[in-house]
Amino acid sequence: MSVKSNLEAIKQTLPEHVTLVAVSKTKPQESILEAYDGGQRIFGENKIQEMAEKWAVLPKDIEWHMIGHVQRNKVKYMAEFVSLIHGVDSFKLLKEIDKQAKKHNRTIPCLLQMHIAQEATKFGLDQTELNDLIQSEAFKALDHIEIVGLMGMATNTPDHVQIRNEFKQLKSIFDQLKGSLPHVSVLSMGMSGDYKIAIEEGSTMVRIGSSIFGSRNYAH
Repeated sequence: MSVKSNLEAIKQTLPEHVTLVAVSKTKPQESILEAYDGGQRIFGENKIQEMAEKWAVLPKDIEWHMIGHVQRNKVKYMAEFVSLIHGVDSFKLLKEIDKQAKKHNRTIPCLLQMHIAQEATKFGLDQTELNDLIQSEAFKALDHIEIVGLMGMATNTPDHVQIRNEFKQLKSIFDQLKGSLPHVSVLSMGMSGDYKIAIEEGSTMVRIGSSIFGSRNYAH
């Protein structure tokens, strides 16, 4: 199956209200352009410098989403163009994004990453940390970032009940967040292996790579 036909098959499984982020990390420009020719405009990368290299040469109507863990010292490389940062998991990172966005006279949309998995290797805030963050005066003083929603990753397990419960937990936190930040609208949860469960539990944005582009190329 070609990238284009894989993309079409995935799109047919998505409700209209769900946004598809095509995860193009490690993938060559040719594969991205094939998806682009198939109508895809939102691509997700997990390494800032790789994303910046692709942004420089690929069509300028592409929306680039940073979906990986963000190192503060690299924010400056994407501040000019990034459309959405998914993995914001600390105030220090938010402050750096705000600082770099200001240099480019823009406001950068961000998702706060919640830790919902049973794996210590996953990043993210817990509910107390989330509440403390959004209620702090320092957070309210940031005027070059906009929190538009939440992101979370379920445990990598074949146990669908556990995955569903973790997504339910994130949706519940998202609904509570609307009390404090009424404009939030994005709930980014679900990847190639679990996106259908995520959508059933309220996801509005899914991150899908291998089902579109094939298995990852770690030799890159």
